[in-house]
Amino acid sequence: MTEEVIYRQETQDDFQEVFELNGKAFGQQNEAKLVNALRNNLNVFIPELSIVAIKDNAIIGHILFTKINIKNDDKTLNESLALAPMAVLPEFQKNGIGGQLIRRGLETAKQLGYQSVIVLGHEHYYPKFGFEPAEKWNIKAPFDVPSNVFMAIELVKGNLENISGTVIYPKEFETV
Repeated sequence: MTEEVIYRQETQDDFQEVFELNGKAFGQQNEAKLVNALRNNLNVFIPELSIVAIKDNAIIGHILFTKINIKNDDKTLNESLALAPMAVLPEFQKNGIGGQLIRRGLETAKQLGYQSVIVLGHEHYYPKFGFEPAEKWNIKAPFDVPSNVFMAIELVKGNLENISGTVIYPKEFETV
């Protein structure tokens, strides 16, 4: 009998396996290196929001949310979260594991008091979880990207109503 998938906070013992998972899921090392770099930036890393999916004692999925800012035109910084990256081993994709990681992450973020999340992702996938184009709130990416793949979600209803501007990602994202 196969075990159910278990979702829990990543621990230090998981780091190498998560690195390998990201490499396999993306077919390159960039995202794996990004996760390692973000973990080392204690200003943006939130241990509770680095979540793994485990089946038969093996890590088959991982999601990471880190702190970002949305800089208003008046230079005010508003804290938000970035969902990136999310990885599921290819042989386990399309089984709802990514969706469970997203739901678990959004719920945990809300419990921790975060009020919004930004994602650069698939236009048909993330809206299933409540993400909408960030341009709805006049929130822009710091780089050129189609508006339908740059999305946001309010964890607290109305939180983004008075926020607009450009997302500032941690410098680690520049390496990807």
